[in-house]
Amino acid sequence: MAVIFRILGLCTAGAVVTAAPANAHLATARVVTCDAGNCLLVQGVRSSSDAVIRINDRVVEVEGGRSWQVRLPVATIQDWSAPFARTVQVSVANPVGSAERTDAVRLPVGLLGHNLELASLVVRAR
Repeated sequence: MAVIFRILGLCTAGAVVTAAPANAHLATARVVTCDAGNCLLVQGVRSSSDAVIRINDRVVEVEGGRSWQVRLPVATIQDWSAPFARTVQVSVANPVGSAERTDAVRLPVGLLGHNLELASLVVRAR
């Protein structure tokens, strides 16, 4: 009897390990260099290569099939986002138009912050 419970325990433990985590992200974002200077590379996975990708409610042309990616100039992301935004909304919709999933994708730290030019900086040793 104990052997049966041990086998069942191993089976359920294996099922937990192979299951996708509930907090898996739809996409990731990072800064890369491109023809426009600096671009935001957004990568993700969709259920079908026909699914439409939207970033901040704007349809974007992506490369790839189920695994997709898109490069957007940082200036474009600034235009599409609120000042000091820390995320972009990435949505995947099936070809009919109903949303499959929407996720807030974290931006690299300080990407949409403003540059502050200092006239002088004073550093004192204690």
